[in-house]
Amino acid sequence: QLQASGGGLVQAGGSLRLSCAASGGTLGYYGIAWFRQAPGKEREGVACINTPSGNTAYADFVTGRFTISGDNAKNTVFLEMTRLKPKDTAIYYCAPVPCDPSGWGPYFGSWGQGTQVTVSS
Repeated sequence: QLQASGGGLVQAGGSLRLSCAASGGTLGYYGIAWFRQAPGKEREGVACINTPSGNTAYADFVTGRFTISGDNAKNTVFLEMTRLKPKDTAIYYCAPVPCDPSGWGPYFGSWGQGTQVTVSS
C-alpha cells in the first residue's frame, strides 16, 4: 500500500516536496510513478523511478522543474517540485508501475487518496 503526502497551497514559483511511503513492504522491488489529476482532466503520469536501479523518467511538462528520488531504507519515494505553476494544481498520486528511462507502465490497481497540490497565481 502506497500513501502520498506533502501537498498544500503554494504560490506560483514556489516549491513543494511530496512523499510516497510504502507500508508493509519494500520499494526495492518496485518502480514507483507519480501521477496527477486536475479537475475535469484525465489522470496523467508525471515521473517515475526504478528504485533498484535509480533510473528515472519524466513527463516533458515537468522536466527541469521536478525531481523524483527514492530512499529505499525508508521505503519512501519523493517528488521535489520547484518553479510550480498554477497548471500544476492537481491531486497527486503515487503507484507501483514498471519504470525505465523511456517511461512508465500503466497502473490497473486501486488509487489511494492522493495529496492535493494547489498553486495560486
